[in-house]
Amino acid sequence: MAGIGFELRKILKKRTLLSILEAYGLAGVVSSGPWVLSIVALMAIGFLSIGKIFPESTIIQFLVIVTYLMAGSLILSGLFQLMLTRFISDQLFQSNEQSVTPNLLGCMVVSSLLSLILGIGALSFSEIAPAIKLVILTTFVILCNLWLIIIFLSGMKQYYRIFLTLFMGYSLMVVFSIVLPPFGILGLLVIFALSQALITFFFLFFVLRYYPSDRLVSFEFLNHKKIFLSLVLCGVIYNIGVWVDKFFFWINQDVSFQVIDIFYASYIYDLPIFIAYLAIIPGMAVFMMHMETDFARSCENFYKTVREGGTLQSIFLLKDKMVLDCKNSIYQIFKVQGITLTLLLLWCKDILEALSIDFAYLHLLYVDLVGVSLQVMVMAILNVMFYLDKRYAALILVTFIAVTNFSLTQLSINLGPEFYGYGFAVTMLLTTLLGLVQLNNQFNSLEYHTFMLQE
Repeated sequence: MAGIGFELRKILKKRTLLSILEAYGLAGVVSSGPWVLSIVALMAIGFLSIGKIFPESTIIQFLVIVTYLMAGSLILSGLFQLMLTRFISDQLFQSNEQSVTPNLLGCMVVSSLLSLILGIGALSFSEIAPAIKLVILTTFVILCNLWLIIIFLSGMKQYYRIFLTLFMGYSLMVVFSIVLPPFGILGLLVIFALSQALITFFFLFFVLRYYPSDRLVSFEFLNHKKIFLSLVLCGVIYNIGVWVDKFFFWINQDVSFQVIDIFYASYIYDLPIFIAYLAIIPGMAVFMMHMETDFARSCENFYKTVREGGTLQSIFLLKDKMVLDCKNSIYQIFKVQGITLTLLLLWCKDILEALSIDFAYLHLLYVDLVGVSLQVMVMAILNVMFYLDKRYAALILVTFIAVTNFSLTQLSINLGPEFYGYGFAVTMLLTTLLGLVQLNNQFNSLEYHTFMLQE
């Protein structure tokens, strides 16, 4: 997709310190998106209102329910995200922009119906008040659609509008949760739902303006000839893989407790892992900066030369350039995320002290920071595989994440508290190593697969 890379290259051409900061700032906001920003907003609500406006139990109930909503919506929307991204990319490549908006709306219809059915089924086992159930169900549907719309953010060039929308939505959520009369858990959930709805509808408005169409809804993306089942599986299995360790700690009675009805939380695992996820912002900014400028451009030039019948020598040269840009991009991500990780490991005690969090979480925070930093590397590797259309290799990698995280997390719980978190961290380390080996093999045989194995 024609995306943020073009805009970032324009900004970097100014060759000033301010332009570099601007480019990295845009890349960080667009790549991190609502997921990381929502963590910041939720933590702000917790620390600003706990014990002052809401009792501690209410804040914990709110944060746990929202966490479940985030996990469920990411996994469910994983069915469509990569598949829809590929479909839209193919349509734009064929200069068929008229089909973008109708198929997005069609996918949102399918996602809404599916999330509604699954949400009703899950909440049918709950004895929560009907009003709270209704808000939870509404929020779940909204989030599933928000993750679909987010895939268009890198295709739109309205970056400052995107930033202002995210900032406005999450700022209003924090402000309203503090200044409005305390209506308990129901009030907090309504505020969260409204803020997510505001962000979703603003982003949808941007998409409708950027990709106008004379049709309202289309389900062409479900055409069996255009569906890539491997991408559907990649999206679902990846999200399951990165959440499975959290699920294990939630359902294990030795390390979890009942927060409200069917919602459980881990008193030792949840807080460090979500603090650690804030550490991905620098790595994600570099990830988008280099992947969407250097590597994306060299990849496009390589395949364009192949399609247009370029000479073998030029194809070899462009392939070498693409490999070099890939290595440099991964190295830059490793370097920046490594520096970020080192600083955070040094500042861990200060961070916990500033947030008034017990030092008992320190060791687990160390481990989680390493695991989350390695996850950025895994995401970069998967991104390269999708650029090269190595869908089955990506499927093998995400399946490895799910199976390994499942097995090692269960093992770590059995071994005791000193091993908590290592299941996730070791999984990401092994996946990174396996992914790098796969990438090396794919680049070595790229010419053969490009010319000889076309479907």
